Amino acid sequence: MGKELLEGNLTEEWQDKRDRYVASAVGNGNRHLAAKAEGSVITDIDGNEFIDFAGAIGVQNVGHRHPKVLEAVKKQLDQYIHPGFNVIMYPEYIELCEKLCEVAPGNFAKKAILLNSGAEAVENAVKIARSYTGRQAVVTFDRAFHGRTNLTMGMTSKVKPYKMGFGPFAPETYQAPYPYYYRKPEGMNDEEYDEEIIEQFNYFFLSNVAPEMVACLVMEPVQGEGGFIIPSKRFVTYVRDFCTEHGIVFIADEIQAGFARTGKMFAIENFDVTPDLMTVSKSLAAGFPLSGVVGKAEMIDACKLNGSLGGTYCGSPIACAAALAVLDIIKDEHLTEQAEKIGTVIEECAKEWAKTYTFIGDIRRLGAMAAIEFVKDKETKEPDKERTSKVVAYANQHGLLLLNAGLKGNCIRFLSPLTIKDEELAKGLAIIEEALEFAK
Repeated sequence: MGKELLEGNLTEEWQDKRDRYVASAVGNGNRHLAAKAEGSVITDIDGNEFIDFAGAIGVQNVGHRHPKVLEAVKKQLDQYIHPGFNVIMYPEYIELCEKLCEVAPGNFAKKAILLNSGAEAVENAVKIARSYTGRQAVVTFDRAFHGRTNLTMGMTSKVKPYKMGFGPFAPETYQAPYPYYYRKPEGMNDEEYDEEIIEQFNYFFLSNVAPEMVACLVMEPVQGEGGFIIPSKRFVTYVRDFCTEHGIVFIADEIQAGFARTGKMFAIENFDVTPDLMTVSKSLAAGFPLSGVVGKAEMIDACKLNGSLGGTYCGSPIACAAALAVLDIIKDEHLTEQAEKIGTVIEECAKEWAKTYTFIGDIRRLGAMAAIEFVKDKETKEPDKERTSKVVAYANQHGLLLLNAGLKGNCIRFLSPLTIKDEELAKGLAIIEEALEFAK
């Protein structure tokens, strides 16, 4: 199914230039060079085709170059590129804020602010929470990822590669325990484990930081870089209620999990709780740099000084036009339902693989946000990063863009466009099966 890829002299020339002129610390999951992308397929400059199971790390939920996105962007280019919303307003910014307020969960008055990147959205959500509460501390969770800026590095759990050598970090950031059901203590069921984690969570607020010091708690409803770890409804509900009781702003980081990926418009909706604020980015604008914070109007308006929020490129009209098209596509093409269909196909394949390959330890998903965790031994559950790397490398060498995840790098994650064709999904899964056989 997956054939060894061609690699011509032109590819080697670009690779040499990349090594000479581009910072070495910038990661490249695949060292081929894209020439064209359409839907769920990327073609490189040598004519090799790749099924895309990475989606630019969760950016392409509506697929590459969706016709409606292209149409909206071309129309916008004929009007203006960037007047700067801080200089003169334009309708696209206002309209997108209105749409985000409409689709965000919660029966209360909402407002939104548009920004550039996920990390920038998280930083602004923290600014808003601090202004609203008059408090300073920020709580995130073990295995969390929130960005590579100074504040968000402090909020992020994984040291290598995201934090190593870059300190000191912003103070008053703390990481609370977060459930990981596959690795719960032996002999404990999920309900007992929830009680144990909740007890640890309560102890954390005695031993690390007092609730009355905390401005906000930022939660990924499904942990992304952490390995696509899914909490229980019981745990998320407890955390939401704890924040309400103690006047802590509850922020859902929907940057990777949002916009239909989990079978709901936003992942937090799977848990029947409503956040005070949400951070959004990635698939919001189909590849154009755009992020935002949306939530309770009273909180967002706690930042009262004119100019205290915003930035030069925030809410680019080109990106806003793309985002407005994305929201229409998700609705018109029923992508929340499609996410569940895709996730079901992945899960069924993975369960079959687990019967053959003893190193498949866990299979988990919410909608089409799915992961497989590799272990050296099913009894000890020792992570198998080396085998995971072999599977990922084989896939990338045989026509499938695939990424790993997890604090110990022993998971593969599925982030294909939700518009992927059935035959493309099947072809990508067949390449993974070949990779599993290769790595056994």
